[in-house]
Amino acid sequence: MSSNDFQTLRQQIERFTPLSDEEWSMLTPHLRVETLQKHQLFAEEGRQAHDVALVLEGSFRQFYTTDGEERTTYFYFENHLMSAYMSCLTRMPSRMTIEALSPARYVVFPYSVLADLFERSITWQKFGRLIGEYIAIGLEDRMVGLLTLSPEARYLELLTSNKKKILDRIPQHYIANYLGITPVSLSRIRNRIMRRDDA
Repeated sequence: MSSNDFQTLRQQIERFTPLSDEEWSMLTPHLRVETLQKHQLFAEEGRQAHDVALVLEGSFRQFYTTDGEERTTYFYFENHLMSAYMSCLTRMPSRMTIEALSPARYVVFPYSVLADLFERSITWQKFGRLIGEYIAIGLEDRMVGLLTLSPEARYLELLTSNKKKILDRIPQHYIANYLGITPVSLSRIRNRIMRRDDA
């Protein structure tokens, strides 16, 4: 376990709000580094989630299951904060699963500790508000994309946005699932775009 791993978490938290050493020390006793193998689960549908993590190495897929079919909604990579956050907030069983797509390593701490820090520190409370806003923006962005953009437009958005690492690191069938289409449809879209680029 390296203090560098903890420092990486601090840097990501401080993208939202600066922390004094005293404020940071309120969290550090509760930090631990854990690993998962490919296809092991960080959060599981039907089980209450308790933890918040920062991905240090590896990639994860977040999905819901509807009528036996998986619906991929998000991918996590290095330096992403990761949690089945709604389950942590409501203390209800998670409605989603977060699965490691590769061997992975992450810094993790209990959400209950974070909730306590929100009560004890105005800086941590600010972090809580800003992370909530960040999640809300991400959810609306995802929902608007699914409701208003064609599958091809959603794929083009991946090509041109900061989410391009999804295309570089995620298997095609998961990308198709994320876009809400079949792998065959994704292949057709990619071929059409390549032909257009070559023209």
